[in-house]
Amino acid sequence: MKPFAEQYEEYREAAEAYLQGLFAQKTPWASLYEAMRYSLLAGGKRIRPVLALAFASAGGADWRTALPVGCAAELVHTYSLIHDDLPCMDDDDFRRGRPANHKAYGETLAVLAGDALQPEAFRLILSAPGLDADTRARCALILAQASGSGGMVAGQVLDTLRAPKTEAELREVHRLKTGAMIAGSCQLGAAVAGNPELLDAAETYGYEIGLAFQIRDDVLDVTGDAAELGKPVGSDRGGGKITYVDLCGVDKCGELVRERTESAVAAVAPYDADGFLSALARSLSERRK
Repeated sequence: MKPFAEQYEEYREAAEAYLQGLFAQKTPWASLYEAMRYSLLAGGKRIRPVLALAFASAGGADWRTALPVGCAAELVHTYSLIHDDLPCMDDDDFRRGRPANHKAYGETLAVLAGDALQPEAFRLILSAPGLDADTRARCALILAQASGSGGMVAGQVLDTLRAPKTEAELREVHRLKTGAMIAGSCQLGAAVAGNPELLDAAETYGYEIGLAFQIRDDVLDVTGDAAELGKPVGSDRGGGKITYVDLCGVDKCGELVRERTESAVAAVAPYDADGFLSALARSLSERRK
């Protein structure tokens, strides 16, 4: 068994190398590919592909076979970040320490880059080598449900157009906007492994760490360091959004993050032979960026 940090880096580097190979062709629409790669290759922890690879491994599959589906989740996540930063959404000028896509390429190309990343994600799944047709279809359905009108996009609607004010409303936003894609990424790996029981555990784990992740995000928006975060501190509050910190305070948020994290750990305990999934959940609960 490899130490957690070493195993995480192996997964992350494999995903990074896969992503580096995408959209590098020379075409008359090269500016579109450039804009797509600008955001796709901007760094980050690659949590979603790592989760897919880890759950494939936990289910007994060769985790490398899950690379296309895990990276498909990263394409969808990247499109959501590009669109999230737009003036009509959160109107953020910076992402990961550099200009947001629409600041670098203009709003039109930023919208189109996000648009293009969505179908490309499904292309990766539906042409994934080493997976049979049923598994490909199952993975495509998981990603569609996680990212669509009953998942991530629904969360964005509630966040931007409904202005959640209570803890229950905010929890539902986070469950859909953040948790659905994280849970979907976990389920993608379980689907590659072909383990129905693991699929259920993956969903629970993903939603729990997704909520913990977003509550931790709310805390970092108040207590974090702008240079370390790669974006201004206080942007949510400055934009008038109600956060978990507003409703619960920093200390209570810390308790909630720990509760949700331990619930996630318990959900996957029967499948987490090497302890990677529990270590990952706990590392995310303590992150500083």
